[in-house]
Amino acid sequence: MTGKQIGRRMKRIEDARLTTGKGTFIEDLSPVPNIHHVAILRSPYAHAYIKEIRTEKALKMPGVKGVVTGKDVSALTKPFPVGVSQPIDYYAIAVDKVRYVGEPVAVIVAQNRYLAEDALEKIEVDYEPLPAVVDIEEALKPDAPLLHDNVGSNIANHRFFDYGNVNKAFAEADLVVKHKFYYPKYSATPVETYGVIANFDPSEESYTVWANFHGPFTLHSVMAAALGTPSHKFRVIVPKDIGGSYGIKSAVYPYMVLMAVVARQVGVPVKWIEDRQEHLLASSSGTDRVTWIEAAVKKDGTVTGLKMKFADNVGGYIRAPEPACLYRTHSNTTGAYRIPHLQMEAIAVMTNKCPTGLIRGYGGQQLYFPLERIMHMIAERLNMDPAEVIRKNLINKHEFPYRTASGGLYDSGDYHQAFDLALRTIDYENFRKKQKVAWSQGKYIGLGLACIVEPSGSNMGYVTIAQTAEERTKGLPKSGCAEGATVAIDPMGGISVRISTTPTGQGHETVAAQIVADVLGVDPESVRVVAEMDTVTSPWTVASGSYSSRFGPIGSSVVFQAAQKVRQKLLNIAQSLLKVPVRELTMENGKVFAKNRPELQISLKRLIGSAHWNPEGSLNGLEPGIHETAFFSISTALPPDEHDLVNGSVTYGFVADAVTVEVDIETGEIKILDYITVHDAGKRLNPLIVDGQIYGGLAHGLGGAMYEELVYDRQGQMLTGSFMDYLCPTATEMPDVTIKHLETPSPLTPLGAKGLGEGNTMSTPVAIANAVTDALKPLGIVIDRLPLSPNYIWSKVRQSKSKLKA
Repeated sequence: MTGKQIGRRMKRIEDARLTTGKGTFIEDLSPVPNIHHVAILRSPYAHAYIKEIRTEKALKMPGVKGVVTGKDVSALTKPFPVGVSQPIDYYAIAVDKVRYVGEPVAVIVAQNRYLAEDALEKIEVDYEPLPAVVDIEEALKPDAPLLHDNVGSNIANHRFFDYGNVNKAFAEADLVVKHKFYYPKYSATPVETYGVIANFDPSEESYTVWANFHGPFTLHSVMAAALGTPSHKFRVIVPKDIGGSYGIKSAVYPYMVLMAVVARQVGVPVKWIEDRQEHLLASSSGTDRVTWIEAAVKKDGTVTGLKMKFADNVGGYIRAPEPACLYRTHSNTTGAYRIPHLQMEAIAVMTNKCPTGLIRGYGGQQLYFPLERIMHMIAERLNMDPAEVIRKNLINKHEFPYRTASGGLYDSGDYHQAFDLALRTIDYENFRKKQKVAWSQGKYIGLGLACIVEPSGSNMGYVTIAQTAEERTKGLPKSGCAEGATVAIDPMGGISVRISTTPTGQGHETVAAQIVADVLGVDPESVRVVAEMDTVTSPWTVASGSYSSRFGPIGSSVVFQAAQKVRQKLLNIAQSLLKVPVRELTMENGKVFAKNRPELQISLKRLIGSAHWNPEGSLNGLEPGIHETAFFSISTALPPDEHDLVNGSVTYGFVADAVTVEVDIETGEIKILDYITVHDAGKRLNPLIVDGQIYGGLAHGLGGAMYEELVYDRQGQMLTGSFMDYLCPTATEMPDVTIKHLETPSPLTPLGAKGLGEGNTMSTPVAIANAVTDALKPLGIVIDRLPLSPNYIWSKVRQSKSKLKA
């Protein structure tokens, strides 16, 4: 059911308060009296034993209330639970050993932040430095420095998967194309950094924590387990306004536990706001990855099998929800292609870098960089056009719903139509003609393509693929993607919606208001959406949150479902008052009336008033009040089976990108000439917000392609700890972008919507890499790592010219 509001380009209702400075962020909150402020002492070493921490001088400083160290925290907490079998102990603060630069070592509590920062200098720590390792392949060597002695290696998780008949596919192949690719470690840089307020109530032995927490709320149980407290005594409150996250703020949870313990230990509520240097140094990031990929190919360009080995750098510890980056795209490893045979090896490697976690598109950009590069390399080897190779392998429209080799169930799509639209829009054939002329004139222009599947609405069961089938049988099966929402109407007719998706700027409030307005036949301005999340009062599940673009398929669906329950109740009341069967009633423009006799009508205000003020006379056996809560999930979100087949997400969109570039070989500078991106995310609920999400995702993808990397030296010291060295694209670096859409509604969601907002973080890095490789084809340069900095390109050009001269 869609009406006047769903699908309309309605401006965001959130923007009125945000643009007038009336937003309420974590720094604005002062929810309890006597809040003290926190500063964190962090390790200057990437790897070292902590021999002694002396805090006496700090405790004597004016205004200092207390100091908390690892010994205090370990006495009050347990290691965080993780989804792997290796015995990796991870606390919210270093206990006896530091494993990355920036790891918390001690916490100062003082009357204000200035006093706390001053007191940090008085803490004396004796370290015994140890050899560090930051490179993935170095960390895998038998003689590498060990981060966790009790594990016996630096491997946190290691699994093999074999689907179909890979050996036969490679034996019968006309050509095998293989290469090794490197994907960088980079982050998200939200305007608002981490923030936590924590209070401990000794009378109830309970904790309340306010934080700009992104979710997912699986981590509520992780935090409660670490604190050793019943879950109902650990209350988490998320404010309605969060200054961006892009997944990064899911990793604020160790600090939520840390501040909870500090509040208990020191006996006062505490507040900690992260500064930018802390954020870059020690918050979270996506994983850097090494991928070894081999493709079995027929001479006509058909790919029949893949062998892929992934090694992810998860940093000093593997912390929940990792190894999410390694397995989130497990079900769509073959991307948009009909590749029936697949073999995978997945390794999570620990090194002396900051631990990793969710980041916009997590796992997707790491997957598609080698996959889409290898498709272009196949075309090169076969002397075919890349577009021809892509077309040859794309899943056909009639094959949907399509089951991938590893168990993914693609719900709908028309990949060929979307891809052809991208080619037409960029004028593909004409560009190829211009390219030949440009090369003859010493100009290096190129065109890159990328076709990717965008998974959305994660199935909770996908992370358990990190365990063997036998290991999974020992625990409770995990599956589902459930979300909750409440729609209520007060006695005066005020409509409110409570959501639990912890929006971080995506416009959930606006779309929720549109949906409810459509269902109830009212103006969206009459709907108030409550976006604050409270684990005590909000309708939520362990899957709640705004990760993996789940609002489109899941969040919007549950709002629609809750609104439908309210609509049905109102129609039942109207049936009683109008003496007309529900099937003959309709609701529109604030009224309920008989379809065939519109003179028989009653206003919503009168219906609502009757339910509240005269329940015995109008409800006819219905429950009083109008307050409906709904929960929604999708039946295809099942646990992995005994063969490691899993449908890791519930809906799958499609993105086709075409980008043209010019490369200056004298400076290494890349200029993006044109960028075309075509999206199919099912039904667009609000096209204005959709395009905004696409621009944002493309900016993030551009950063990963050309600018952003968290760089460490061999001793594990970060070299990009400020915006002087960690480069982010700004408005001036954004290219001209043309956005096109195709809509193949999902049959699994009531509104036909899929997730959208992460696609270009996955597609843009490889599309640009393909374009640059294409531009530099006369020089024989192959791009196999990112970011594409001018220095990197210039070095590749110099190397190529040296080889050509030799």
